Amino acid sequence: MSRHLKVNPITCDAHALCAELLPELIQLDDWGYPIVVDAPIPHELQALARKAVDVCPTLALTIERRADVRERRS
Repeated sequence: MSRHLKVNPITCDAHALCAELLPELIQLDDWGYPIVVDAPIPHELQALARKAVDVCPTLALTIERRADVRERRS
């Protein structure tokens, strides 16, 4: 299982706290809304990802667990 960031665009109010904490995985669009990299969160960034989720004032950012591609084919 791998962990991925996911943003709910409906609840996000573009506070940009997540991008400040985790610029390696979150960029901002022209209006300040997060664009999340659709890749597994590297082990060394997992603590920062959890902190970004925790500080989101609208609870729009979450971490979801996904089965690895190899696991799905088995």
